[in-house]
Amino acid sequence: MSTLAKLLARKQGLLERLERHPGPNEREEIERLLAQIETALSLLAPRDPAAPATE
Repeated sequence: MSTLAKLLARKQGLLERLERHPGPNEREEIERLLAQIETALSLLAPRDPAAPATE
């Protein structure tokens, strides 16, 4: 399983946990983990070919 697939699966699991109305501490932890996953996904996203190269 690719890194992208693993991140998306983890994100889906966390979103499902949020739907179960967790307590405030668990909700905070889930939201923190989701933010980390979003950051990782943004780093894995292919670059826009129209964007200028920064190298």
